[in-house]
Amino acid sequence: MARVVLQDLIKTYPDKQGAGVLAVDRVTLEIRDREFMVFVGPSGCGKSTTLRMIAGLEEISGGTVAIDDRVVNDVPPKDRDIAMVFQNYALYPHMTVRENLAFGLKLRKFPAAEIDARVREAAAMLGLETLLERRPKALSGGQRQRVAVGRAIVRKPKVFLFDEPLSNLDAKMRVTMRTEIAKLHARLGATMIYVTHDQVEAMTMGDRICVMKDGRIQQVAAPIELYRHPANLFVAGFIGSPPMNFFRGVLRRADGRVSFVEDNARAVPVTLVLPPDLAARAASHVGARVVLGIRPEDMQEAGAAPAPEFASAAAVAIEVVEPMGAETYLYLNTGATNFIARMPPSDRFEAGQTLKVGFNAACAHLFDPATEAAIV
Repeated sequence: MARVVLQDLIKTYPDKQGAGVLAVDRVTLEIRDREFMVFVGPSGCGKSTTLRMIAGLEEISGGTVAIDDRVVNDVPPKDRDIAMVFQNYALYPHMTVRENLAFGLKLRKFPAAEIDARVREAAAMLGLETLLERRPKALSGGQRQRVAVGRAIVRKPKVFLFDEPLSNLDAKMRVTMRTEIAKLHARLGATMIYVTHDQVEAMTMGDRICVMKDGRIQQVAAPIELYRHPANLFVAGFIGSPPMNFFRGVLRRADGRVSFVEDNARAVPVTLVLPPDLAARAASHVGARVVLGIRPEDMQEAGAAPAPEFASAAAVAIEVVEPMGAETYLYLNTGATNFIARMPPSDRFEAGQTLKVGFNAACAHLFDPATEAAIV
């Protein structure tokens, strides 16, 4: 397989004003041999453009793309030894599944026996053996996507590129297909680069995740590292479902302890006493404005005798209750801040009631409101 290295990669699209639109801004990244790397971010962040530059489908405005230590900026896509799976399948409607799988190999003049062996191998991997004589119109969306993946597999490329391949599938089929692609990566041991706007796909599939915004890399890390130690406000709010909650306020020191006090002119502010390690990291910000982040699962209803880690509590209003089966989401309001809490399904809540919520301050994150960087 192969290592892919992006160095100061830039993509600028011309516009009528003459300055151009900067879509990818000095992206530098190493994708390791046999790694499953996921590019994730909102629409327009530059992830698909970056993938297309790796593939050779977009002209590079600056920087380099290297595959296996060979700079491929001026190498045609067909000579880069990559295979790409697109969002829209791109199958030939007049060909059978077998013919679709074999077509690329026939163009490269592979021997008929080797083409047949590779097609059978890919079909067995993807459960397509009984569908080889069907045409695309006789296949479901999930089956068509498997054929598209199979067409890439038969090439046996150095690098697999996936551009939002599951976007056209229904929710249940997306879960099935992302599992199949993850299994395929484990089986092939291939270098795979996968683009998605769905952070759940990114978290469940990637060895590492590259989070992008406005053409720039925000953070590259393993999924759990991103979740537990986001580098900035954007990553903290993008990774996680439901997303992290943010409270704006001030750090204050009293009685030898450091506390976060929410900005709230309409009600009693949320106040969290910071644990010693977080207080030590934030010592230089005492008296300054900060943003406190806390995830929905790091809250619970504060009863008469709350657990010690949930001792910081506040009375808040329930605005919406969303029973999800295995859990319940509560949309809450402090008077100044809207936030979400994840609660056990056995508890009963009603919109309009007041609830005392405990916060696990040991799981809190602090961010500088000016730079949006995490305070570490």
